[in-house]
Amino acid sequence: MSDYGSGSAPSPPVRDLAAEALEAGHNPYATVLVAADGSVLYEARNQVSSSDRTRHPEFEVARWAAANLPPDARATATVYTSGEHCAMCSAAHAWAGLGRIVYAASTAQTDGWRKEFGGHPSPVARLPITQVIVDADVDGPVEAFSEELRELHRRRHTRDT
Repeated sequence: MSDYGSGSAPSPPVRDLAAEALEAGHNPYATVLVAADGSVLYEARNQVSSSDRTRHPEFEVARWAAANLPPDARATATVYTSGEHCAMCSAAHAWAGLGRIVYAASTAQTDGWRKEFGGHPSPVARLPITQVIVDADVDGPVEAFSEELRELHRRRHTRDT
C-alpha cells in the first residue's frame, strides 16, 4: 500500500479511487484512512447503487476502523477524501472516534456542480462537517484537486442524462 507521510492533501490514490467509482457506475467519491505514521490502513470508493444509497466510502472507512482499530489508533488516523462528508458520514466518523479529515471538494462545490450539470438535489440536508462533529479537525477544500473532481462529476452527470 502507499504511504502518505505527513501530507495535508488527498493524494493520487483518492483521485484514482474516485475515478474507479465513476467507471463502475457510482458517484466519483473515494476515501483513504491513513495511520499516524503515514501508512495506508484502508481504502474505499463509492459503491452507491439504487438499492443501497448508504454505501459511501467515508461510512465504509468508519465501519472498518471501528471493527479493526483500537480507539487510540482511530483518534490519530487521518481520513483523506474526495468530497466533504455528508451528515450520515460525519456522524459515523464521530461515533467511530476517527481523527482529522482532509477533503478535496466541499459540499458547496459539489452542490454547485450538481446544479450546473442538471443533477438532482440531495434529499438530505447538506451540513458542513463542523456542524455535525463537535470539535472536528478538518482541512478543506483542497483547491489543487477541485478541477479534476469537477470533471469527474461532469462526466457522471453527462453519463446519466
